[in-house]
Amino acid sequence: MTDFIRANWRELDFLLVVAGLAVYVGVSQTLNQRRHPSAAIAWVLGILLVPWLALPLYLAFGSRKVAAFRESPKPRSAPPAFAAAYPTMLRSLQLGAAMGIPDPVSYTGLNIHEDGAQALNALRRVIACARAAIDVSTFLVGRDVLGDEILQLLEQKARAGVRVRLLIDGIGIYMGGHFRLGRLADAGIEVVRFVPPFRSPKRGRTNLRNHRKMVIADGTSLWCGGRNLAAEYFEGDSRPIFRRKPWIDLSFDLSGDLVAQAREQFTRDWRYAIEKEAPPAAPAAAVRETGETMPPALAQLVDSGPDRQDDTLFTLLVSACFTSRRRILAVTPYFVPEPSLLIALTLAARRGIEVDLVIPERSNHRLADYARHRALRDMVAAGARVWLHPRMVHAKAVLVDDELALVGSANLDGRSLFLNYEMMIAFYDRQAVVNFARWVESRRKECRPYLHRRPGRMRKMAEGLLLWLAFQL
Repeated sequence: MTDFIRANWRELDFLLVVAGLAVYVGVSQTLNQRRHPSAAIAWVLGILLVPWLALPLYLAFGSRKVAAFRESPKPRSAPPAFAAAYPTMLRSLQLGAAMGIPDPVSYTGLNIHEDGAQALNALRRVIACARAAIDVSTFLVGRDVLGDEILQLLEQKARAGVRVRLLIDGIGIYMGGHFRLGRLADAGIEVVRFVPPFRSPKRGRTNLRNHRKMVIADGTSLWCGGRNLAAEYFEGDSRPIFRRKPWIDLSFDLSGDLVAQAREQFTRDWRYAIEKEAPPAAPAAAVRETGETMPPALAQLVDSGPDRQDDTLFTLLVSACFTSRRRILAVTPYFVPEPSLLIALTLAARRGIEVDLVIPERSNHRLADYARHRALRDMVAAGARVWLHPRMVHAKAVLVDDELALVGSANLDGRSLFLNYEMMIAFYDRQAVVNFARWVESRRKECRPYLHRRPGRMRKMAEGLLLWLAFQL
């Protein structure tokens, strides 16, 4: 067999290239796998040059959309009459209806957590108030002081008769250090891993990770944002073995009709993870007209990722950049935007919109830090202001004028906007937008401005290669 391969390796290599290209074209066309041109070129060149390596990688990581498993038609509703006076809100609501995003609904008791201590206390309250059910979705649970505490609280609730469901990402579970969660099952907690990498029947989807974060109590209280259930996202861990400094992150809790949307999203993700068909979406609560010129406290859940036929969050962000009239304020740990989003941001800055971007001076992903400079140079050249925070900032929010606040789990990079399962909440209440903006402004005042240097030729080539290979596939 070995002699045969050696004697006919050219013919076998040619056949593998043909088969690889056929698989790539067939999957891309039949599953509508829209990609950025650089990503498509990278896959095709890989199949042509090293088909024995590129084809298995494509079969494992190549799928970008799996929308067929859960998309169902939803009734479209017209935006409320008061939205006509707010162009960013109006366009967001119109696009949301066209893409099947749940209609905006009311919420109450919004509590924005100023720091990790407030976030932890709010999380404890939400868990403590549960009487019937607790649903938890997270990318990872840390094997540290915070993760241990939260798991103990969930175990206590499960032993007290509360139904506790924990949905954790199949890759994130290893990153958090929890390889075995058997003790949770012994306590009565239902634990499901979202697409485990080594034993998942969903082939070609290993690269699509669940990044959504929420804790829901009894379908009436929601704790949400960018924090994973690990020490660095809250107050850190000072124990000598762990030594984790706290990051700056953004989360919030609330109640009201919006919680039902979050619970419905959790149910869809849960049923997908356990290989069961999702139930039909429940009709949204109607928005009542008040006759007032100012909108009531409304928000909607924006789920983005492979389970959506459209790139929902990316579409809303680009649209908001073009409809903004005064200011765009954003905070993100990783800024490696898709070219269309970068163009939208720079065009907003060029037409006089105040564009402020808050990022960490050094994040926990060195490749992202290296690759971001090309986009940052374009932002500064267009008149935008980029701010570097001395601490690790993990918060994710985009605020447009006083009309829209997008807050949740998504970063401003290609992986979050096109590959991950993400969840943001779009707030349309002016006071909520102002309060989130105040939180981001407080972080901005702790920053120093980004001063770009003219890159050399080798730097430009290295950045381009990294963007092409690492952040588009």
